[in-house]
Amino acid sequence: MIITVTPNPSIDRTQRLPAPLDVGGVNRVVSGTDQAGGKGVNVATVAHHAGEDVIAVVPSDSTGDFAELLRDGGVPVRFVGGGAVRVNLTLSDADGVTTKINSPGDSSTDGRGLADAVDQLLSEVTGRGVPGPHWLVLAGSLPPGFPDDWYARMTATAHEQGFRVAVDTSDAALAALVDLSDRNPAAAPDLIKPNSHELAQIVGGDGDAMEQAAGEGDLSAIVDAATALLDRGFGATLVSLGAAGALLVTRGGDTDALFCPSPRVSAVSTVGAGDSTLAGYVIGAVRGEDAAGRLALAVAHGSTAVTLPGTTLPRPEDLPTTLPEARSV
Repeated sequence: MIITVTPNPSIDRTQRLPAPLDVGGVNRVVSGTDQAGGKGVNVATVAHHAGEDVIAVVPSDSTGDFAELLRDGGVPVRFVGGGAVRVNLTLSDADGVTTKINSPGDSSTDGRGLADAVDQLLSEVTGRGVPGPHWLVLAGSLPPGFPDDWYARMTATAHEQGFRVAVDTSDAALAALVDLSDRNPAAAPDLIKPNSHELAQIVGGDGDAMEQAAGEGDLSAIVDAATALLDRGFGATLVSLGAAGALLVTRGGDTDALFCPSPRVSAVSTVGAGDSTLAGYVIGAVRGEDAAGRLALAVAHGSTAVTLPGTTLPRPEDLPTTLPEARSV
């Protein structure tokens, strides 16, 4: 079972332009789409497409445009009454360059109602004796009214229920997760999925330089930075490296670092690539894949996502027939 939580869901509005964005000028739109979005929603959608047992939890009323869009996708969902759902705008030009304009989200709640609802759902799953492993995916930004340590507290709660936890967030929420994990081991997730810039936010360094070095075959800085999170109690670090691929650092008896290069693809839109990468990893985890298999699925999903237009997310039939191969670093 995979449960995803998106504290700050959105209607993802994609507008396609026939030419590069003219900043300060008039831009004509050739087509547009609205989709239910947010990182956790995207992860749930990919997992659902893959045939996995999944529930997406969203703080939204069960009526309205967002709810209708989410139901249209067929993803099993648990609505937790909330405020207005934000609209995020993506401008995508003919060269595959995307510009995102994200709204901050609703500020009328403090997250307690959502936390209680998630805790209840976790109890229901464990109480029904649903076969595991069970994963809780906490993903995306936090709305303005939520405390920065909301993800850390939810991670500790999920661990009490026997769930494994993956977190994908940034900025203050990510910093609070690291800080509380130092003081409470139960708050340290089993997987953290930063990109190179988010990794640099936590441990220092230059995210652009780390990603460029990785693309040139030098993974030492990324490995050191990712390993530093394991030293803080995190179970594994999955670092997405854009077109270069992804790095996974885990620890059993010894630290094990694996790198999987991305297949060469023609990028159409990078929106949702990181969410697809995380989804591929968790799909591999619930299927019992080893670390190399989980990383290969992660990169296959992420690299496929960039070949699809707008916010379209990969389905099994979109994936390459041969998965990329992970190797030890």
